Amino acid sequence: MKPVGPIPPYFSAQDGELAIGGRTASALVAEAGDTPLFVYSTDALARRVAELRAALPLQLGLHYAMKANPFAPLLQWMRDRVDGFDVASGGELELALVAGVAPERISFAGPGKRDRELELAISGGVTLNCESEGEAARAFIIGDRLGLTPKLAIRVNPSFDLKGSGMKMGGGAKQFGVDAERVPALVRTIIAAGAEWRGFHIYAGSQALDAEAIIAMQAQTLALAGELADAAGAAPPHVNLGGGFGIPYFPGDTPVDLDAVGGALGQALSSLPDILQDTHFCIELGRFLVGEAGVYLCRVVDRKVSHGETFLITDGGLHHQLAASGNFGTVIRRNYPLAIANRFNAAPQEVQTIVGCLCTPLDLLSNQAMLPRAEVGDLVAIFCAGAYGASASPANFLGQGAALEMLV
Repeated sequence: MKPVGPIPPYFSAQDGELAIGGRTASALVAEAGDTPLFVYSTDALARRVAELRAALPLQLGLHYAMKANPFAPLLQWMRDRVDGFDVASGGELELALVAGVAPERISFAGPGKRDRELELAISGGVTLNCESEGEAARAFIIGDRLGLTPKLAIRVNPSFDLKGSGMKMGGGAKQFGVDAERVPALVRTIIAAGAEWRGFHIYAGSQALDAEAIIAMQAQTLALAGELADAAGAAPPHVNLGGGFGIPYFPGDTPVDLDAVGGALGQALSSLPDILQDTHFCIELGRFLVGEAGVYLCRVVDRKVSHGETFLITDGGLHHQLAASGNFGTVIRRNYPLAIANRFNAAPQEVQTIVGCLCTPLDLLSNQAMLPRAEVGDLVAIFCAGAYGASASPANFLGQGAALEMLV
């Protein structure tokens, strides 16, 4: 038997079933017409935004990192509740614009931006977070051709990373950003070229649960921003401090202490060096905003026993939930939070392994978990499915196709 991760606190039971947004899982599936189905709870989203606003300094902007989940209704819901959107491709930029996000509230990061993506950003008045000197040079040329002034920030590759983070985005040789020692010269080049200087984007890592590590990273980030501004001789109008806040996925994980992080950041922002006194600061969060608000529902289509082990075979799988299968950045596979959705109040009584419908042994949703006994037709709920699920998984693998999605 292997333990499962903690179910987020935003969900409860109704008539013995998992309830999402005040409606049972079976009712939501009936409305959608089929499984597999991603359901995103606006109640959970609203509570998470409120928690952040209450804990973090009032002057700190809150940005949504769209790569976590670009579902159009979710973008429209988020539009009026965060201060900015961070995109990582021309496709995401177009989705943000279609969702009604004002261009001046959008920043565009990511290595390998094609000229047509740079042109889309420049023509729309979107801030480009330049990942290299070469990208900045291309932006100058495109701006000249269009007769427009590019809005350019610099993504900085810091010398430090976020300790204990799931994915390290800074420190050492990286495809992300400009090495810190080269940043001041590029700032001066941007200003001399007549572009609109927008500041720094400094992102050291993601998926950290240790508040002390996040606090230390934010302190280093603020110090670096001041050092770079002094060396460049130019105050940054904006500094994106990155994110890094993780969510509990696995047994033993505990939530980030938001009050500790917010208190330390508030103190740090109250004692900035002179060159940063007029700088606007923000953080960008994706997974932390939406991850725990999502549930992936799939249906048991077969139940079988092999060498004494019970398998529940579902119509879902890694083609929608690559991360839950352990194939999206994890070194050791562990069980995500999950439940038998239509038996949510039932007592665990049987060890069962839950797999998807794909013809590969990698298609493992839960390994040897103690759960209520499930039968063909029952619904399985995989939690923490609001981030890096539908859009981050190989939906067309083996011709399976995309899952349904709904915001409730």
